[in-house]
Amino acid sequence: MSRFLFPARLYPILDVDAARARSLDPLQLLGIWLDAGVPLVQIRAKTLGSGALLALVDQAVALAGPVEATIVVNDRADVARMAGAAGVHVGQDDLRPADARRVVGADRIVGFSTHTGGQLDAGCAEPVDYLAIGPVFATGTKTDHAAAVGIDGVTRAAARAARAGLPLVAIGGITLETAPAVIEAGAGAVAVIADLIAGDPAGRIRDFLRALG
Repeated sequence: MSRFLFPARLYPILDVDAARARSLDPLQLLGIWLDAGVPLVQIRAKTLGSGALLALVDQAVALAGPVEATIVVNDRADVARMAGAAGVHVGQDDLRPADARRVVGADRIVGFSTHTGGQLDAGCAEPVDYLAIGPVFATGTKTDHAAAVGIDGVTRAAARAARAGLPLVAIGGITLETAPAVIEAGAGAVAVIADLIAGDPAGRIRDFLRALG
């Protein structure tokens, strides 16, 4: 397992469907984020076929390399390994973290989504590098999400993760206005999708980076 620490308090998720719905090219968006100094990006593409996803992640890794940024792939451990990405993020309905670890290897990142205290406790026993809790607030980027955990849920999850020696990322409905409070509640980073592509993407990413320090 890698000894992972969030390199910044902002963990952007590049959701291909969300970007294209706003007429944004995913790789151009990634370039904007990397130019702004973002060190870690997760690629999420729920509707792309395997070949198209692999091609996209190949290009994302190539873009990230010169600035030493980290690319994590949502769900697809096989694509992460083939493209040479830094790791994979899996959810409750994906590969078990132990199985994802077998695919990507011991030196890659494995993140794991949780939605309840029980799931988070179970995740603490898995070979993961970080845990995610969410949704913090109601979100429109996933139609099958669990109930919102709120700020108090982040605080409880952060305490559980800290006891296991694991960093915690909070996700779900987080905006520029609410992100600082989520960090104050104990999250090591906030994962953001929709609010990063509201308005001007370059300006939005700079606003988030300034707000979170």
